[in-house]
Amino acid sequence: MNTYIKNGLLVGLSTLLLTACNDRLTVQPTQSIDASQALNTERDVQITLTGAYDGISDVNLYGGGIQYTGELLGDNRDVVFGGTFTTLDELWRKTVTTTNVDVRDLWLDSYNAINRANNVLANLDKVSAANRNNYEGQARFLRGSLYFELVKFYGKSFNDGTPASNLGVPLVLTPTGTIGDADSRPRNSVAEVYAQVLDDLTKAEQLLPASQPASFAGTADPKGFANKVAAQAMLARVYLQQQNFAGARDAANRAITAGTFSLASTFAGAFTDTSPETIFKVLVTDQDGSNALNTYYGSTRVSGRGDIRVQTKFRQLYEAADVRGQFFTTVNNNVFTNKFNDRFGDVPVIRLAEMYLVRAETNLRLNTTVGATPLADVNLIRARAAAPALTSVNLAAVLLERRLELAFEGQQIADIKRTAGTVGTTPYNANNLVLPIPQREIDTNKQLTQNPGY
Repeated sequence: MNTYIKNGLLVGLSTLLLTACNDRLTVQPTQSIDASQALNTERDVQITLTGAYDGISDVNLYGGGIQYTGELLGDNRDVVFGGTFTTLDELWRKTVTTTNVDVRDLWLDSYNAINRANNVLANLDKVSAANRNNYEGQARFLRGSLYFELVKFYGKSFNDGTPASNLGVPLVLTPTGTIGDADSRPRNSVAEVYAQVLDDLTKAEQLLPASQPASFAGTADPKGFANKVAAQAMLARVYLQQQNFAGARDAANRAITAGTFSLASTFAGAFTDTSPETIFKVLVTDQDGSNALNTYYGSTRVSGRGDIRVQTKFRQLYEAADVRGQFFTTVNNNVFTNKFNDRFGDVPVIRLAEMYLVRAETNLRLNTTVGATPLADVNLIRARAAAPALTSVNLAAVLLERRLELAFEGQQIADIKRTAGTVGTTPYNANNLVLPIPQREIDTNKQLTQNPGY
């Protein structure tokens, strides 16, 4: 991490600690934190964990940035970006510069949140035995999920070349408390980052409860806090990206058969704050949290900017009876998705519908029927959308169903890369489909190597 990251981490942690203990109002202007004084009680650790969730809810992370970056980078004129922000326009046009602030802040904010999770993991001895596993599981879920997003954006795809030698991102697994040369770290390999992601998420699945107890979640929606199924669902994504189809199939099947979540009865119902199929989401209230998906995908009628406009080319992929093809609003001859119409709506990160499609694809690839046949799983999703049932299914049909169901939810570039597809005529392994290491990181950490093409 560079000095910019490290100072941000310290500021973020200091803010949390001041919130935790009102009597700690005298903060010395130093560049380090005494770990022995930072977190003294279980309450301090809990507040730091809450701070980690606040970190991932940032507009550059799961508050929308991760999702729209994945969509814009993988878009081939299914949408048009008509906004004035050049940083997002660069993503859409695949002409990203090393000084793009969205790319910079995705990196910075991820490491800020990771550092908060690291502080939780380093202070589990302050947590009661009754809560320790839960706190550890949540922190590992957050850290593993963010490293997964970072390696997908800033490293080559797992199926592109040799993961053991391709550069990923620096792994920082302990709290950053003192700024020094030792904190300038080189990039770990793609394989090393994936190994850490799997380690964190596997342990999270083992440690987390099926649902969060009210004693932790309080009055907030418990779907905003990681549970066992959230870890299983994220594991399914990771294994799928690695083309470990058996691992992805089994993790998705565990998430489905847990019975904790169920499909919403209507497609529109899947995008409400009370949807029964939302496995994990970012909580947004009038006082806290932002929904950047509403900002950019929502029309001006629903308090959005109306920047990302859906084109006829994409809408024609839906069959006439498919309600998903009608889930749009037209304003001034521009068409917008209705998935993110609520300015204060929670931001969905993982839905159960995705797990059915992961299970369908992996069963099909492996010629197995774990949980259900691929045809049954695909038709289950299509039936909810009032689309005609298929009589047979092949890989192309499953991948199309993913695109129709999960459009604008962040999976576009990841799907293109793992299936060795193209963005228009641009191949999945092109340099401009990998984000550059932010220039500020390169300037302040001489151990970092820039990605090819930048």
